[in-house]
Amino acid sequence: MTDLTQAKGVYSIAVTPFDNDGGVDYASVDRMTDFYIECGAKGLTILGILGEAHKMMADEAMAVARRVMARTNVPVIVGISAPGFAQMRALAHEAMACHAAGVMIAPPPTLRTDNQIVTYYAQAIEAIGDDVPFVIQDYPLVLSVVMTPDVIRRIVQNHPSCVMLKHEDWPGLEKISAIRNLEQGGSMRSISILTGNGGLFLDFEMERGADGAMTGYAFPEMLVDVVRYSASGERDKAHDMFDAHLPLLRYEQQQGVGLAVRKHILKRRGAIISDAQRTPGSNLSAAARAEVDFLLARLARKDSRANLSRY
Repeated sequence: MTDLTQAKGVYSIAVTPFDNDGGVDYASVDRMTDFYIECGAKGLTILGILGEAHKMMADEAMAVARRVMARTNVPVIVGISAPGFAQMRALAHEAMACHAAGVMIAPPPTLRTDNQIVTYYAQAIEAIGDDVPFVIQDYPLVLSVVMTPDVIRRIVQNHPSCVMLKHEDWPGLEKISAIRNLEQGGSMRSISILTGNGGLFLDFEMERGADGAMTGYAFPEMLVDVVRYSASGERDKAHDMFDAHLPLLRYEQQQGVGLAVRKHILKRRGAIISDAQRTPGSNLSAAARAEVDFLLARLARKDSRANLSRY
């Protein structure tokens, strides 16, 4: 089994392809899986917030997970966040039976105090079993749960099965430094830190000690390049590549329509057949599509991979 505490590189957060009638498009699941791997992803994360897992039935979600894991040999992390622990346990056990590398758990928005957060993860691990590798999803902008570095330390130290932090705090650079300092000081064991937020701060997150990215930007190759350049000490190359993509990256990170932008570009890149979302979802206006086209054309001047006329 993959040791996710040592995970590095890009673990692409995968969208869930739907057809225009709202059904899962399994042919596009295959295309999408191949696309991410061809772009250089070292692993995949499925059935998260971006994957619209909250709009799917449990058996439907696991059918997608099985399809992805049958398609690829890279480590796959499966989101199992659910309202109740019984459903979470069932999802975790089925995911691991399908050879998932681990599962990802997000805290429910009702948690407010440090002790509540620590207790929740203890109860979740008791439910799924302490032999299931799990990832902490720290996403306060969406989940409204604020985890301090010490809370993360307590969860990691309490649970040897905690293997990774999916870091999406904003601003969060100081948090990465604080967590790495806890590890260096010996009060917290080392785990992998992969960052999200669409990659919006990846350039400096790598310099603060992140091991890579776990996000779904529609040009995963850029994330792969930035991680590789940063790891090899080529700072200017990393920032030049990041800066070229930043306008599109920022546009894609808009709340509400960001997923629509991402699916639109993935469709244009041939990764999925339809850019449909399962309802309730958002749609791009004609003006928004024109803005995306404008950003792609500008990006193509610096990165030929954004020239989508060949698709």
